[in-house]
Amino acid sequence: MQNNKTAFFNKLCISFLLCSTIPIFGQTKEIPFKVDSLYNFKQPSTLGLNYPDKVETFTIFSPKETDNKYNHGVVLYPFKGMLYAQWQSSWQDEDGPDTQVFYSRSLDGKTWSKPKALTKKWKNGIKTSGGWWSNRDTLVAYICVWPKNKLVKQGHTTYKATTDGLNWTAEKPVKNSNSNPILGIIEQDVHATRNGRLITAFHMQPGLIATPFYTDDPSGIRGWNSGKMKNLPAKEKNMSREIEPSWFYRKDGALVMIFRDQNSTFKKLASISLDHGKTWSTPIIINTPDSRAKQSAGNLPNGVAYMINNPSGNKSRFPLVITLSKDGFNFNKAFLLRDGNNDLQTLKYPGKYKRKGYSYPKSVVWKEHLYVSYATNKEEVELTRIPISSLLLD
Repeated sequence: MQNNKTAFFNKLCISFLLCSTIPIFGQTKEIPFKVDSLYNFKQPSTLGLNYPDKVETFTIFSPKETDNKYNHGVVLYPFKGMLYAQWQSSWQDEDGPDTQVFYSRSLDGKTWSKPKALTKKWKNGIKTSGGWWSNRDTLVAYICVWPKNKLVKQGHTTYKATTDGLNWTAEKPVKNSNSNPILGIIEQDVHATRNGRLITAFHMQPGLIATPFYTDDPSGIRGWNSGKMKNLPAKEKNMSREIEPSWFYRKDGALVMIFRDQNSTFKKLASISLDHGKTWSTPIIINTPDSRAKQSAGNLPNGVAYMINNPSGNKSRFPLVITLSKDGFNFNKAFLLRDGNNDLQTLKYPGKYKRKGYSYPKSVVWKEHLYVSYATNKEEVELTRIPISSLLLD
């Protein structure tokens, strides 16, 4: 996996313009990117889009009567020839007191092992999925820790590590550059920049204030520094307007961070960095539809930028769509990954905050495919994979 990442970023260094080192903290008039009018809202189940060639969908876990029926926050990651999936799970309700983190793994992305618990039930709160990172022979599983009885919803991040995918270390705090625990909830989307730096975001205390972070420690468990970004005014107390970001590179070398807009514009927010994630422009609204939910972004091995979300323009979390750009400036091609017609199975079991649709996609490139994970109806743990050759742009 590390070799693939290194090769990709080396290609970017050769093919793309060298990015500027001039900080852009604060205001900028530059629009980070634009999206063409690609979606037909008169066809809400498909938005008038077609599927790419050879797209496939597989189920990682489908609950039965005796299983946990609430499953959400699915994140994939390759490690030592296998693909790993991590998610939060509870008997019935979102963030129920019995919530734990589970994981499964697969040799081919099709057939998955029986889920194993990564965390135990916690009497002092709950723990949810925080995503993955790997450095050489070690796989890191991040865990979001939410103590109960807090006047403000907030938490911190821990991790467990393994070298074989079966035996895990004890849970330990993720630390900043001062060796102190980071008092924030990690986004499930750690990326490597082309100079080897790691970037993510933590939703910081007090409350959940989205803050970009970076580290030059390849382990991903220490040395994190907060980047500089001015948050927009927010409607909700103790929560930033920008939450749950993901990242892609533009052809000019700029990093673009896209956010869910908690102010319910049902559009994306975006910010850019020209110094490998140390400073970021003040986020601005991008005129592209969203469902006010988590999304995923990245670059294919040939540099094509992609965004995956539910571009419904309302609270509907269907269809699931990938939108593509050859240069990261202009997104002008979109494909359907899952539709809202017969492709969307029936919600089988009731539960708090459960809803129809494909929620909180996350993505990773593995071998010859782009893999997209999500929770269908916040109930079934699923993935869709697309051959990279089916996503090539002219």
